[in-house]
Amino acid sequence: MAGPYRIAIRGAGVTGLWQALTLARRGHSVIVVEQSAEPFTEACSPWAGAMLAPRCEEESAEPVVRELGMRGIQLWQAAYPDLVSAGSLVVAPARDRKLLDRFERMTQGGSRLDAEQLEQLEPGLSSRFDTALFYADEAHLDPSAALDFLLTEVRSAGAVVQFGVSDTPQGADFIVDCRGLGAQDMLPTLRGVRGERIVVRAPEIAFERPIRLLHPRFPLYLVPWGKDETGANVFMLGATSIEREDGGPITLRSALELLSAAFVLDPAFGEAEIVTLGAGVRPAFPDNRPRIITSSGYIFVNGLYRHGFLLSPVMAEMVAHYLETGITHPEVFIADFGQR
Repeated sequence: MAGPYRIAIRGAGVTGLWQALTLARRGHSVIVVEQSAEPFTEACSPWAGAMLAPRCEEESAEPVVRELGMRGIQLWQAAYPDLVSAGSLVVAPARDRKLLDRFERMTQGGSRLDAEQLEQLEPGLSSRFDTALFYADEAHLDPSAALDFLLTEVRSAGAVVQFGVSDTPQGADFIVDCRGLGAQDMLPTLRGVRGERIVVRAPEIAFERPIRLLHPRFPLYLVPWGKDETGANVFMLGATSIEREDGGPITLRSALELLSAAFVLDPAFGEAEIVTLGAGVRPAFPDNRPRIITSSGYIFVNGLYRHGFLLSPVMAEMVAHYLETGITHPEVFIADFGQR
């Protein structure tokens, strides 16, 4: 295959913006169209926890997610100056120690910490947990700040971004469809998986890295999002994956479970202030694997499930490589629409 090409990208969430940035920086002429009139108002990207945790995801995801995710972290590190590369922790109450042992068996790259080592990493945890798993090469970011950064970088790279436009631009050599669930009319096996979250302000709590709390009923992940305008620490609480395609308000059950789990992690969360509650819907195929589907100049990049921020950079790199060389990744690319 040759180039450079005229490329139209549909969708301006994290997947579409990474496609635009990568392709524009490689010399292609890029236009991005997004149906929402304002940036990110209809995307699921702002609802993400934005943990870049390919090793932790091994516990439930296919091996390809870890393979692609490690490259995804490298691409974020090269592009985004505010990425926090502090690793991540996994803990469990003493009565649920078997869950931590199982998690260790199911994943690679983690080191078992004793109470003294945990005290050095996260002093706020050592009084309640005497051991933890530490995955040093994982990272995290604030999704809203990262999306704003990507949009600015895309425009600086020479791409045109149009909001409030749903029609596909004419005259493109290739169309890259990154609309997530908006592509269900063309990808009938695509489904939505609802993820609920709570953002809290907690001045008395200071965690430096994402923490996963293993629990048989109320699992939790907590992501530190830095400080707000008052100087208070802000955290995202999440963990739900519900087979529903509606966004909107969080359910009472999920709110109770997330807040109860946060209290187990640190009782000081009882004094935290709730900033926002809500839910986003993530696109996934039946096997939860990410897909690049190609057909006659039309390329779908979809099905990133709960790994949108982790995998978007490497999916963009693969599309660019495909356009330039024709080479595909055998576990990601599909040319036959019947295999969707």
